[in-house]
Amino acid sequence: MKLVSNPNRRGPKLAEQAPYPSVDTARLERHRSFCPGYEATPLADVSALAPVANFWIKDERTRMGLGSFKALGAAYVIACQAHEVSAAPDGTTLEGRTYVTASAGNHGMSMAAGARVFGANAVVYIAETVPESFADRLRAQQAQVVREGVDYAASMEAASMAAQKHGWTLLSDSSWEGYTELPHLLMEGYLQMAVEAAEQCPDTPTYILLQAGVGGMAGAVAAYARKVWGDTPRIVVVEPSAAPALQASVEAGHCVFADGPDSIMGRLDCKEPSLIALNGLARDADLFLTLDDTTVAAQLPAMAEAGLETSASGGAGVAAVLDDTARAALGISARDRVLCIVSEQPA
Repeated sequence: MKLVSNPNRRGPKLAEQAPYPSVDTARLERHRSFCPGYEATPLADVSALAPVANFWIKDERTRMGLGSFKALGAAYVIACQAHEVSAAPDGTTLEGRTYVTASAGNHGMSMAAGARVFGANAVVYIAETVPESFADRLRAQQAQVVREGVDYAASMEAASMAAQKHGWTLLSDSSWEGYTELPHLLMEGYLQMAVEAAEQCPDTPTYILLQAGVGGMAGAVAAYARKVWGDTPRIVVVEPSAAPALQASVEAGHCVFADGPDSIMGRLDCKEPSLIALNGLARDADLFLTLDDTTVAAQLPAMAEAGLETSASGGAGVAAVLDDTARAALGISARDRVLCIVSEQPA
């Protein structure tokens, strides 16, 4: 475990070439158009689970039937683009258009679902290590699945090359120099869960813990939390010890690559942060915490017993509250009101 106090809080951008996360909620109604069964996800009160005054968990496991918060991202981008083509988009609006991405999990499901609803094609590159069961889930959304690369980074390189070769639209959930427009819109879609949480919380949280891979979810939620709750919450970013990309970047004062071994928190095991998320979290987060795999794994049974079964990736923020050592290091006391997100269903 390593805890770093953010030296850049309220400071300038760490990546000048990228914007801050959006806090514009005016377009969020559009994402409902591609999912007639849309409904807000619940906020669970699990105050008995930890020695705090209030413990609220935003439960994203059932988000639009796709299994995670990422349902709000890529599909939102595609819905917005469909609305640019037609005031009343339907299943033929984006015919002839192809979206391509790499995915180790839920982002590919969101892109495939959005493409299917509006008549576009979806091509998802997955690495050799991704389970075939996930490939089958993508195919059920009518996506073309291509296995290429030993890891996610190699799959993303292959997806990017395919986009250039075929004139397809590359839709990543990360951002890098020269590629920020679509990820910025994608992160705007993630605001929906933050809007719901702000409406559902009966009081202002004093701590918000947000697990992060490239940082898209954490960056979006933190930005909105500052908009509605100001400086009251202490915002904590939680990463695997094997992939402290955001923590290392805020320490260095610029984007860095954080190399390390594989983590059981596979969907957080990202070695390079999204530049948009890095800008937002460097401005908005107070603390950056890394947790070992064993620490997170030890808390998963308690989450399951409380009716919140999830993966190590989905429960990393909650694990930091349940672990005595991490909770003490963060300064969380019996008087605090804590908000976390369970971000995905069990793997």
